[in-house]
Amino acid sequence: MQAVESDIRVGVIHGPGRRMTPVWFDLKHRKHTIREITNIWRDRQGEVVRVHFHVTDEGALYELVYDLGDTTWTLEQIEAL
Repeated sequence: MQAVESDIRVGVIHGPGRRMTPVWFDLKHRKHTIREITNIWRDRQGEVVRVHFHVTDEGALYELVYDLGDTTWTLEQIEAL
């Protein structure tokens, strides 16, 4: 699957512990406030662990992916609600 947008800005709350919660992301100079995280899972690309978040704003479902290796965020897909 091709990324919709690479190296995007994401506002995240860290903690408690190793927990990470995205609260907003910037897509094409527009801030999207995350209303709900519907799913979280991890996978591997070679040695690198990636954390996937399915999130919603007011009108779509997004898949945000955090790469633990290079500490970057990618928007993998968008699905209209």
